[in-house]
Amino acid sequence: MKNLSDRVAIIGMGCTKFGEHWDKSEEDLIVEAAYEAFEDAGVEPAQIEAAWVGTLVSGMSGQALSRPLKLQYIPITRIENMCATGQDALRNAAFAVAAGAYDLVLVVGFEKLKDSGYSGLPGAASSVIGAGNTAPGAFALAANRYFHKYGTGKEELAKISVKNHFNGARNKKAHFQKEITVEQAMKAPMIASPLGLLDCCPTTDGAAAAIITRTELAPKFNKDFVTIKAMGLAVGPGTGRLDPDFDFTSFPETKAAAKQVYDQLGIKDPRKEVSMAEVHDCFSITEMIIYEDLGFSEPGKSKIDIDSGAFGLTGDLPVNTDGGLKSFGHPIGASGLRMLYEIYHQLQGKAGERQVKEMKLGLAHNLGGNPGSFTCSIIALGHE
Repeated sequence: MKNLSDRVAIIGMGCTKFGEHWDKSEEDLIVEAAYEAFEDAGVEPAQIEAAWVGTLVSGMSGQALSRPLKLQYIPITRIENMCATGQDALRNAAFAVAAGAYDLVLVVGFEKLKDSGYSGLPGAASSVIGAGNTAPGAFALAANRYFHKYGTGKEELAKISVKNHFNGARNKKAHFQKEITVEQAMKAPMIASPLGLLDCCPTTDGAAAAIITRTELAPKFNKDFVTIKAMGLAVGPGTGRLDPDFDFTSFPETKAAAKQVYDQLGIKDPRKEVSMAEVHDCFSITEMIIYEDLGFSEPGKSKIDIDSGAFGLTGDLPVNTDGGLKSFGHPIGASGLRMLYEIYHQLQGKAGERQVKEMKLGLAHNLGGNPGSFTCSIIALGHE
């Protein structure tokens, strides 16, 4: 993949509070996120030349965006790519901006899941996990195999949940804003052994938005902009569980997408060169495996880094500083942009008590599907 580093800038971002928005419609959430982004970028909706909208189950076309925002008769593209949907919408928009097709573009990701009444993905969307399985059930297979192979136990998973709740308790936009203890996580009701309730992210509503332009144009809109440093996307063949050598303790799609990003940036030691990361912690075991697949920990050795606090706010590589999916929940189309919203503010030095010191490069990672059949997107942000 050709390197587009620093050619596209994010000049404004917005994000709703994630949670149970019984009193708001999809359109309400879109408007709230988009207008925060407009204000942040210092632009008006009428200046937007094209838009991309990411959603898994909410909305059938670009009209999901054009109607609430009154973006009439401009190109609007709907994107769906499993849990990578929000980031893939930004990725496609960034290519269009880099190519010079448009100067000012809006990207919105959203989902309204609570109204469905389902505890997970509603209706046909659950098919991304696989027939006859549930998301907790699929990732419980990974947890059990990881425990068996490396001798790790549930306490490390509990520490991941505790870390993310600690961070989420310091974020006014998180769904859950309450700290938990290791004991609470260990004793939580079982969902799919060994994953308990506090190992799982919640079902949630939310929206997030970004406004992008070419980097040379960015200062005339907002001098406090950040740039897209690299983008990676890897889609697996979906045959993992049919492969006798697939053991659930590593996700090839994450490794492939990470290689694309690291090659673009010349990164040799991500543990030292990445300032912070937002990763797809749909379950605590997922985050644990992602540490290793991204090269933050050696295979089977993430336990050491978890126990040392390496991925906490004051650790050498903070992960999920905003609270992650564990605190925010996972409205599919919005999650990838929500991660970038956190990195955007970290790079601007506006993350408050969650602020990472010496912030230079942030990595956002989304993983969609089930172990053995994933789509993975990774986007890195930094300064020009």
